[in-house]
Amino acid sequence: MASLALDQSNDACLAVAGDIAERFEAQVIGIAASDVRPPLYFTEGGYAEKLLADERAVIEARLSELEGLFRASLDKRAKALAWRSSLQFPTTYIVDEARATDLVVCARPAAPNFDSYSFADPNDIVMQAGRPVLVVPPAARLLDLRRVLVAWKNTREARRAVFDALPLLARAKDVTVVEIIEDGDRRANALPSVKDVASWLDAHGIPAEVIVADRKADVGSQLENVAADVGATLIVAGAYGHSRFREWIMGGVTRHLMTQSTRCVLLSR
Repeated sequence: MASLALDQSNDACLAVAGDIAERFEAQVIGIAASDVRPPLYFTEGGYAEKLLADERAVIEARLSELEGLFRASLDKRAKALAWRSSLQFPTTYIVDEARATDLVVCARPAAPNFDSYSFADPNDIVMQAGRPVLVVPPAARLLDLRRVLVAWKNTREARRAVFDALPLLARAKDVTVVEIIEDGDRRANALPSVKDVASWLDAHGIPAEVIVADRKADVGSQLENVAADVGATLIVAGAYGHSRFREWIMGGVTRHLMTQSTRCVLLSR
């Protein structure tokens, strides 16, 4: 499922979705939505109705444009194409429709203060959809699987992420499992944990290296540094957090990977 935005470029999302469709001979569902903004509090009556009707017409025209762009971009790359759109909040709509897909592909927000009426928040999608989400940076034109970094911590979210990533990991040339030891963690516990993950991957025909690193900085930034050191082109990680408010106030690895990583990031919860 390729999530298209109304007010930012969709080139990277469509390119990566097309690349995945070709590799896995998959069908792709294009999806987009936008809600009509309520008129200003001092607008009422017939004028307010006209404003709503005009905005609805603009949104419908833009959704039609996006369908055309989607079909033109992926017509010769996917096994089959389908299109879904709606006049409602995009995040709510995509979360509801995610039942029809194995993977949601979406662009990284172009700005931190994006318009929730026209752009689906990847953070909310991964927290609610029950499907893995591939967040694509603006420069991406394919899903580069030469080297994949699995960000490990012995939690449900990380176990879900590495399981969801199996089809991609099976296509990777090199896989590295890394755990960054945070406050209160012990290396003696971390090393057997990452070795278990590597053994589990090996049982699925996926050889993997392991790294256990002491925390030296913000975990999100350190993961990026490790990814650079091993030449990783994709990061796989569990998504953590309970709400957008908590993520903005507390920061966090999930928010860092979604908004600052220069690599494609596969997140599951």
